[in-house]
Amino acid sequence: MKLPGKTLVAAFGVAILGSAPLTADNHAAPNLIAVVDADAGRTARVAQDLWDLAELGYLETGSSALMQAELEGEGFQIEAGIADIPTAFVAEWGEGGPVIAILAEMDALPGINQSNSASRDPIEGKGAGHACGHNLFGAGSLTAAIAVKEWLEATGTPGRIRLYGTPAEEGGSGKVYMTRAGMFDDVDVAIHWHADDENSAAARTSLANRSAKFRFTGVSAHAAGAPERGRSALDGAEAMNMMANMMHEHMPQDARMHYVITSGGNAPNVVPDFAEVFYYVRHPDPAGVEQIWERLENAARGAAMGTGTQVEWEVIHGNNPLLVNETLARAMHAKLEMVGGVTYSADEREWAMELQQSLGDAAKPLSSAAQIQPYNRSLGYGSTDVGDVSYATPTVGVRTATWVPGTSSHSWQAVAASGHSIGHKGAQVAAKAMALMAVELFTNPQLRASARTEFDAARGEGHVYQSLLGDRDPPLDYRR
Repeated sequence: MKLPGKTLVAAFGVAILGSAPLTADNHAAPNLIAVVDADAGRTARVAQDLWDLAELGYLETGSSALMQAELEGEGFQIEAGIADIPTAFVAEWGEGGPVIAILAEMDALPGINQSNSASRDPIEGKGAGHACGHNLFGAGSLTAAIAVKEWLEATGTPGRIRLYGTPAEEGGSGKVYMTRAGMFDDVDVAIHWHADDENSAAARTSLANRSAKFRFTGVSAHAAGAPERGRSALDGAEAMNMMANMMHEHMPQDARMHYVITSGGNAPNVVPDFAEVFYYVRHPDPAGVEQIWERLENAARGAAMGTGTQVEWEVIHGNNPLLVNETLARAMHAKLEMVGGVTYSADEREWAMELQQSLGDAAKPLSSAAQIQPYNRSLGYGSTDVGDVSYATPTVGVRTATWVPGTSSHSWQAVAASGHSIGHKGAQVAAKAMALMAVELFTNPQLRASARTEFDAARGEGHVYQSLLGDRDPPLDYRR
């Protein structure tokens, strides 16, 4: 339940955070945490509603409308349909001062679904699920933004808090189009978070990536009566896949390449005249993606030539790697330590123990959900469109234990926990850490300046932003 206005003023103390940095011995920090705790019901409700909707990238109509309604009800000004994306939006409150952004994702993954049961239990007729916890991402970010808005209002601090509703992170690069449209150009710092099985504010980079759908066209014929007349589009796709699989042996250690055949024909006795294969290529450096990509395109051309088919391809998405900012990461780590991790109730512990039976050797001690991982800098092997935001403005992230320790993302176990109170608790941890970080940024100009100095040095002099998806329009139908 939200605290009333007078209680907020008393809790925060107008003079306490007017200009002084937020530190561990400043009693305003626990007061801000209490404000987020008071909104736990909203976090759980919004997270569960988004989990139930489980909408795919660029199709998050209900999810986007839900979040916009919550923010509009709290006095935020909404700009919807930004960057030519119907489900993207910006919600802003405040005036003057620094601009602090909080990112909010909302898209689900296709082809995987699960109830919030601790054992495998697909929901009949539901073709998608929040296997990456973006329902929690959206809900936790929303709660954080509202808490910061209430702090700005109660203390009279100049500044603007913005929540960016960012669609289609899963293979659609929604934030790339928003970055390309200049939506982050006036932002001082952007804050994001992600669901995980542990709590960490490590300075973890990501892999650059690009994807495309390669479409082969052939000639149909009766596979038994007139095979000589046919030219199999599926043969073209499979020949490409064979050559791509050979490439794996001759790629850099940290590179990744994977694919699925999305169309390969309808009947064995009909030579298929159309086939499609969907590829991802990843590398720590955008230049590395480009080099592997050129080889992959040549494999597609060679496959078409060798099978008497034709091929064309459409780039679907592309992300730059995360440009980490250790000035901000260390500050976020301090906030996460102030908040602490996730503590399970007896019922949650029983549920988690049952789910862990499906994890096998990957299971980790349940007590680790309450721990904060040591700060470090590392390479992450996933990819995210937050990377492009990080080249537009200094960016910092945090991960919290929304899933049972040992759970992998993109799994049914992640879907289950994302729709459970364990996931909701992890989202609350993220909301507290992000709210504390935002208030620190509003009140600590030295931190903002240091982060900007590191950011400028990391981008390099004369930096010119380039996306890995070219000048294409958002692929609003890529999940249809």
